[in-house]
Amino acid sequence: MTHPLITPAALAELIDGADRPPTILDVRWDIARGADRAAYLEAHIPGAQFVDLDRQLSDPPSERGRHPLPDAERFGAEMRALGVSAAHRVVVHDAATSTAAARAWWLLRYFGHPDVSVLDGGLAAWIASGYAVTSEVSTPAAGDFSARPGGMPIVTPGQAAAVPADGVLLDARARERYLGEVEPIDPVAGHIPGARNRPTTENLDAAGRFLAPAALRSAFEQLGVRGGAPLAAYCGSGITAAHEVLALELAGYRAALYPGSWSEWIRDPTRPVATGA
Repeated sequence: MTHPLITPAALAELIDGADRPPTILDVRWDIARGADRAAYLEAHIPGAQFVDLDRQLSDPPSERGRHPLPDAERFGAEMRALGVSAAHRVVVHDAATSTAAARAWWLLRYFGHPDVSVLDGGLAAWIASGYAVTSEVSTPAAGDFSARPGGMPIVTPGQAAAVPADGVLLDARARERYLGEVEPIDPVAGHIPGARNRPTTENLDAAGRFLAPAALRSAFEQLGVRGGAPLAAYCGSGITAAHEVLALELAGYRAALYPGSWSEWIRDPTRPVATGA
C-alpha cells in the first residue's frame, strides 16, 4: 500500500522521472467559500486537475447530512474524466492543511483505488520548496477507474453511538463546537454522547504539515485509542473527519468514518445530544 503522504520533493521526482506522471488532483476548498477554482486558474501544479469538493466529492445535502458520500457510479465517472485510472498513482492536495485533500484521499480509497497520496502541506509546501506553478489548464486523457465502495470502513449512526461503550469515537471539530458553546453551521450544538474531542488542527504543525507519526500516536493514546478496540471519527459533515482518519492511519490505527457526521445525527430529534466536556 502506498504511503498516505508524499513530500513536494518526492512528487517533483515522480513528475520528472516517471514514464507517466501521477494524476494530480487540486481540491482547494474551505467551508466558508466552498471550492476555490479561481485560485486554481491563477496558479497550480503543472498538470493538476481541479476538483470541486461540493459537486464532485459529495452528493447534494439531504437527510444523510451536508456532504453525503457521492453515488459510486457518478463518482467513478467524475474521476475518469479527471484522468484517474485504477493502476496509476493519484496525488491529491489543497491549499495547505490537507483538510479538503483528505476527503479526496479517503473517497478514492473507499471506492477502491489502491495508490493515493496526499501532498503534505499542500500547494503552500510545493511553492515553499521552490517548485513551479502554472496557469495553463491541461486536458487529461480519460481514465479507467471504476468506483466500488467498501475499501475503507464506515459506521452508521447507530454504530457510531455504540463505539464509546468499548472503544473511542473522535469528534474532529473545533473544541468550542464539540462543547456546544457555539455552532456556526448546523442548527443544533453539541456532540454525540461519549465522543472525545481531537480537533484536526492539532494534528498539524504551524506550516500545515502532519505531525510525526510518534507524536500523533502519543496524542491519540492519551484519548484512549488502543489497538484492537473500536475506533471511529466524525465531524460536522464528514470532511474533516477524513483528515482525522488520515492522521490516525499515520499513527498506525485504522479508523472508521461516520460519513453523515453531526449534520446527519441531528436530523433525527430522538438521537441524544451532549454538551460540555
